[in-house]
Amino acid sequence: MSYKATVTGIGEMAVHLLEGRMLIVFNENAPEELKDYSILHTIENLEDDVVPGDTIAFGDQVYSVTAVGDEANFTLRSMGHCTLCFNGATATELPGQIELAGDAMPTIDVGMSIEILHH
Repeated sequence: MSYKATVTGIGEMAVHLLEGRMLIVFNENAPEELKDYSILHTIENLEDDVVPGDTIAFGDQVYSVTAVGDEANFTLRSMGHCTLCFNGATATELPGQIELAGDAMPTIDVGMSIEILHH
């Protein structure tokens, strides 16, 4: 396993972002102005860079990583932050994004785990 965090908060606007096929994640010490838009989680250590072919699980909901932006590993490691896009694209639009492929959009609940499994 490369990373395992626990969801500690869900911003009011974060759920609406799922309608646009994206989630913003941040450590629970995110800047106040970003908390409403973010899924907050415990501060954890990212052991290995996230790369295409890895998987990200929200509880038992599993997604394949299809693309990783140039800055995503840095911001995930330093702030627990990245934008997760559920389009299955093979390239990201922005440097802090990670693209994921899966059957449906995840359901996020406080207390569930977010795991990144390195393959």
